[in-house]
Amino acid sequence: MVCRLSRGTWHYQPQDDQQTALRQRIRDLALARVRYGYKRIDVLLKREGIHVNHKRVYRLYSQQGLQLRPKRPKRHVSAARRQPRPAVQVERTNEAWSMDFVSDQLQGGQGFRVLTVVDVHTRECLAAVPGSPLRGEHVVSALDVIRAREGAPERIYCDNGSEFTGRLVDLWAHHHKVELAFSRPGKPTGNAFIESFNGTFRDECLNVHWFSTLGDARSKITQWVGEYNGSRPHRALGNISPLEFKAQSAN
Repeated sequence: MVCRLSRGTWHYQPQDDQQTALRQRIRDLALARVRYGYKRIDVLLKREGIHVNHKRVYRLYSQQGLQLRPKRPKRHVSAARRQPRPAVQVERTNEAWSMDFVSDQLQGGQGFRVLTVVDVHTRECLAAVPGSPLRGEHVVSALDVIRAREGAPERIYCDNGSEFTGRLVDLWAHHHKVELAFSRPGKPTGNAFIESFNGTFRDECLNVHWFSTLGDARSKITQWVGEYNGSRPHRALGNISPLEFKAQSAN
């Protein structure tokens, strides 16, 4: 049966966007964590009980123009020049630490550095101590604070900076029976764990905030470290946080 009706009497009835709440939540998470990509936002949504396909998250994420720019250009290195790096075998918490410095500056242009220490097994940030200047005695003081809380590790990976090769750090390591594993000069991949963390630290904290004073820097860095350890999804740990991985390892 055919109805003789004019096309002008038929109109499309727009439907309400069923994705409004999800779209807004994705935007809220992206604005609160400006350096999180859609994959980490998808993990955070699932933690909140919002189980949707990751392709939908990517589509809504992209439609709002929330995509991140690449952190750094990719380098193309000839495979013939690559030297195999010996694998670091760490099987338990507090077996090995890795430490290094990161440089930044305050709003007024005054430079400062941050001593960062991570647990190689759990990727937990054990310390992020800003200061100007930072010398060997400050390194020893930070290591003592961590040791009192976690116990001493078997070894610590670090570079050949004067703060790490000096007499004070050497005496501390000897007293607590800790091996200092120095990376080869000009080979940052020898201490890849802290290099990876420092890249994340700079991208998600130092490059995001303005620091008016050293105290302001200390406050914001401490807040970010708490979020990094307690809630940030870590891909190398199966998209759980370092503290969650640490608790699983303890069990």
